[in-house]
Amino acid sequence: MTAKKPENDLPVHEKFMLAALKEAKKAYDLGESPIGCVIVKDGRIIARAHNLRQTRQDATLHAEMICISKACRKLSAWHIFDCDLYVTLEPCYMCSGAIIQSHIRHVYFGAFDPKGGAVCSTNHLFDLPHNHHVEYTGGILKEPCSQLLKDFFKELRNQKSKDQKQDRP
Repeated sequence: MTAKKPENDLPVHEKFMLAALKEAKKAYDLGESPIGCVIVKDGRIIARAHNLRQTRQDATLHAEMICISKACRKLSAWHIFDCDLYVTLEPCYMCSGAIIQSHIRHVYFGAFDPKGGAVCSTNHLFDLPHNHHVEYTGGILKEPCSQLLKDFFKELRNQKSKDQKQDRP
């Protein structure tokens, strides 16, 4: 479910999502799934991250997980109250759990994830009763966030096909 935001708020949300997209492009350049994230407190970005699962061979190194860790260190707290998280793809189950546990106030995401999104696509984790309620808004700069992912996976499929053709005698 996408929450409706006042028109005058959209440029601010787009500004922060553009920062998350810059992080996603860093992941793309590394050959990682191009997902980027920023955490904002009092109108300022306090943490930035992008996926590093392939680079570091660690399944937990999603952009959101890294960004939450950085924000916790910056604020010297594991509850990062009054913070908003911007991510280019709807969070998965793992990241949604970490978002709830860290007490993020609001999650803004770009592209919906019909295969693994745990916010509203495959499940509604933020809507379940928890010790902390997370607000969420999806579809912020949905098109450029989606296109970056499509381009990445198309390139990956093309490279795989090219490699398979070269392996044939």
